[in-house]
Amino acid sequence: MSEKLKVGILGGTGMVGQRFIALLENHPWFEVTTIAASPRSAGKTYEEAVGGRWKMQTPMPEKVKDIVVMNVNEVEKVAAEVDFVFSAVDMTKEEIKAIEEAYAKTETPVVSNNSAHRWTPDVPMVVPEINPEHMKVIDFQKKRLGTKRGFVAVKPNCSIQSYAPVLTAWKEFEPVEVVATTYQAISGAGKTFKDWPEMEGNIIPYIGGEEEKSEKEPLRIWGEIKDGVIVPAALPVITCQCIRVPVLNGHTAAVFVRFRKKPTKEQLIEKLVSYKGIPQELSLPSAPKQFIRYMEEDNRPQVSLDVDYENGMGISVGRLREDSVYDFKFVGLSHNTVRGAAGGAVLCAELLKAQGYISKK
Repeated sequence: MSEKLKVGILGGTGMVGQRFIALLENHPWFEVTTIAASPRSAGKTYEEAVGGRWKMQTPMPEKVKDIVVMNVNEVEKVAAEVDFVFSAVDMTKEEIKAIEEAYAKTETPVVSNNSAHRWTPDVPMVVPEINPEHMKVIDFQKKRLGTKRGFVAVKPNCSIQSYAPVLTAWKEFEPVEVVATTYQAISGAGKTFKDWPEMEGNIIPYIGGEEEKSEKEPLRIWGEIKDGVIVPAALPVITCQCIRVPVLNGHTAAVFVRFRKKPTKEQLIEKLVSYKGIPQELSLPSAPKQFIRYMEEDNRPQVSLDVDYENGMGISVGRLREDSVYDFKFVGLSHNTVRGAAGGAVLCAELLKAQGYISKK
């Protein structure tokens, strides 16, 4: 009998669901035992349900091929099979909120990749290296839901991972103004070039809802718990543009920063490379050993060379230099479907297990 926690993937047939399944293939703590998706996939084996739509570069794990997909809407039935679930369902925001809370109320923890609950005041939105203490708000959420072990926790938007960790490492210099432009991969829209041929050789200067998320979500991550809810930080002021570019995986950010306390370039680099969080201290299974690396070459980081740094869980930073209008500027790169989506959620679940929030039912 395996001592691993039994995991369900809600929305397991979509791109992020597939990424969860690929990442969890040999996980030391978690085992995918249940996959739930829309009623049209229910009753088929996972291999049949996905068909020719497997979008990962690694093959579909043998262990999941014959799992019979359950109907995600049969909450009690799915919840009875698992210790906790990852959520990657494709529904409207209101439907996602309702179904994730319904699973939580069956005493099943939900670790979500979706945006629906990112602004629910008592739901933690966590990058484990940055704000692990926000998980404490779960105790207040449980009181609201009337649960003993069920709750919802989320990870933030993929686009902020390439610059929010950097600004966190520089906190003592008090960044006050940030201008960021993100160049976002097509897998962020759940697409490949096969699905979206018009993206080849093309740039689209609009991604719905992305700029607001990119400006506001870092402030919630840097906020604090007051009276049982998370209150966002007031600074830095962030303005952002988000552009879709013809890249499969990897979000790049070009960022300008103004500080209250002017640092030197050497101080900034030292803060990046020495930055560690609880995942590194606890050696969590998915944690990168080096969370942020600084690259000295003028032409790095590059998506094709650097997106898989630390198995896609690390952040690469380069081109840090003084600016003529702001104080400094830099380029950051993160893997949007690993660190920015499924991998970030898996690391959150590992942190929750380490903190005692997730355990066997």
